Amino acid sequence: MENFQFKKKYGQNFLKDDSIPNKIVSASNIPEDTLVIEIGPGAGSLTKKLASVAKQVLAYEVDLSLEEILDDVLYQHSNVDIIYDDFLKRNLEEDLKNYEYQHLYVVANLPYYITTPILMHLIESRLLIDQVVVMVQKEVGDRFCAKPKTRDYGSITVFLNYYFNIRKLFDVSRNCFVPKPNVDSVILSLKRKENFLEVIDFSFFSQLVRDSFQYKRKNLRNNLKNYDLPKIESVLQKFNYQLTSRAEELPLEVFVEMSNKLSE
Repeated sequence: MENFQFKKKYGQNFLKDDSIPNKIVSASNIPEDTLVIEIGPGAGSLTKKLASVAKQVLAYEVDLSLEEILDDVLYQHSNVDIIYDDFLKRNLEEDLKNYEYQHLYVVANLPYYITTPILMHLIESRLLIDQVVVMVQKEVGDRFCAKPKTRDYGSITVFLNYYFNIRKLFDVSRNCFVPKPNVDSVILSLKRKENFLEVIDFSFFSQLVRDSFQYKRKNLRNNLKNYDLPKIESVLQKFNYQLTSRAEELPLEVFVEMSNKLSE
């Protein structure tokens, strides 16, 4: 790795502390008959740990120059497949159709600059993912775990909490990486909920949530002026909110009921 040219455009920061992959795998509690998806294996430090506990690992790596390094690191692990392509462009259902497994996990050290698009791609793939364990920038982790009426609460918080129970596992110092990033990281667990709140039209729900948070300083009356405001108001009043409330005040169930009322 000493001669490897790190590429800023891919947000490459590789773990140099071997204890971190061990902690991630241990905290993930991966059952034996599991297919694990990894996004951005880098130099393979986490990949080889995953391969030792999972039935199969399917990794996605956009940087072709890492192929020789990964081949060298993973040569003993026949249960690892690597697709050298942009994860965001992949049809995941198609990629997984030839794998047999009882559980599906995603475990990854995500590139900071595309954390949210990756998670949205996973959600939109409609795969039945049991658990997502990811390393993200600490500030991003705070947003994902945020509660209503806090500064970090936003549309991505609502989307993720619709599907997952989210909790922080542990922090990771910036000193554990090479090159050293400017921020610390956090490992999050996102466990798929057993019972989802029923949404009549999920694409409409998604758009409503985005529009609600479009201008954070504006209230719902302003952000949702193109919607049926009397219907929205009837739902808000049921939960003791008003059109003068801001989106950051509303818990998930209020967005779901607003969406369903407007979809009737």
